[in-house]
Amino acid sequence: MNEQKPHIGLIGAGMMGFGIGTSLLRNGFPLTILEHPGNQPLGPLLEAGAKASQTAAGLAAGADIVILCVTGSPQVEAVLFQPGGVLEGLKPGSTVIDCSTAIPSSTLKVATAVQKAGAHFLDAPMTRTPKEAAQGRLNLIVGGDEKTYTKCLPVMQSYAENIAYAGSVGAGHRMKLLHNFVSLGFSAVLAEAAACARQAGTDPQVFCDILAAGGGGGVVLNRLRPYIESEDPSGFRFSMANALKDMGYYCTMAEEQGIHDTLAQAVRALYSEAVQAGLEQSPVPTLIDHLYSAPIDKIAADK
Repeated sequence: MNEQKPHIGLIGAGMMGFGIGTSLLRNGFPLTILEHPGNQPLGPLLEAGAKASQTAAGLAAGADIVILCVTGSPQVEAVLFQPGGVLEGLKPGSTVIDCSTAIPSSTLKVATAVQKAGAHFLDAPMTRTPKEAAQGRLNLIVGGDEKTYTKCLPVMQSYAENIAYAGSVGAGHRMKLLHNFVSLGFSAVLAEAAACARQAGTDPQVFCDILAAGGGGGVVLNRLRPYIESEDPSGFRFSMANALKDMGYYCTMAEEQGIHDTLAQAVRALYSEAVQAGLEQSPVPTLIDHLYSAPIDKIAADK
């Protein structure tokens, strides 16, 4: 059965990539994973049949499809272009699928290099959480040649529930940044309102009920509501550092396109403030605590 399926090379078995690897193995795809300090412990994947590679070039040399699941544009460029990187081993006719969140101008640079090597490229950033990754229920937004997209669809369907084809190379990453700006922007607005409500002594359940029944209802409220009501961060386990990175990428894209980004810059500044306060690895809902305590800290400092 495995001989009939493309061999997958996975670079980045962190929280999301580990789940992608789990889903690929569950669906019978032969899998090789790059050994890297940022990985989750690989034991369960190796026991399930995955192999490990010491170099990105070696991994690419044996793969029909290379999936990148790393932090962002600097990491994607490094794993492609550095000595011993993917480009050194990439097979003609193979495909690179980049699942990271990246700056579209960098994506075009990477795609050009991959295509010059005789291979194909898709940008396929993901949404949802590590839980859905392990369940094979991610959302993907895909950019690239439509024939390549169609050919790789069975592989992507093994770890994604909803897959949207956005257009040519770079369209996936552009749409992901637009999505994250809206999601993180709404989260920032809700966090600020929740901090104000807490300061005023508003009942958190009443606060959430009224928003849910009116203009504040939706996915973002559902994600932050457990924290607003009972300080449970499980609804949105996305770090402040990642939020700042994604907002920075969005602002870079907007600047390169000459688009108005006043609100985006304000949202980015808020996440930057939280990171500078030591909340790099704290989940986004804890922004409420930061905003609630910040005025008190400022008053104390002024005194």
